[in-house]
Amino acid sequence: MTENDLYRKAEKRADEKIGFYKHLYSFVGVNVMFIIMNVIFSPGEWWFYWITAFWGIGLIIHFLKVFVFAPKIDDNYRDKMIEKEMEKMNK
Repeated sequence: MTENDLYRKAEKRADEKIGFYKHLYSFVGVNVMFIIMNVIFSPGEWWFYWITAFWGIGLIIHFLKVFVFAPKIDDNYRDKMIEKEMEKMNK
């Protein structure tokens, strides 16, 4: 893997993380507005939690995709890949 390829992958990971944080900030901001609207306009009927729950599930899936199941790019990972390629070439 060339240095340029590693840079592109790292850039993609950074964009994915930024995308998650934007998703998180919009989730918090919009749901706070929904809670306020719910309290002001229909205090007896609690409907905001349905939106929060389903959007929250999507946010959890987004988090898992970006931070848990994404491959880690670091020097050790790169070194292991180089070693594997060298072993293939020696066979």
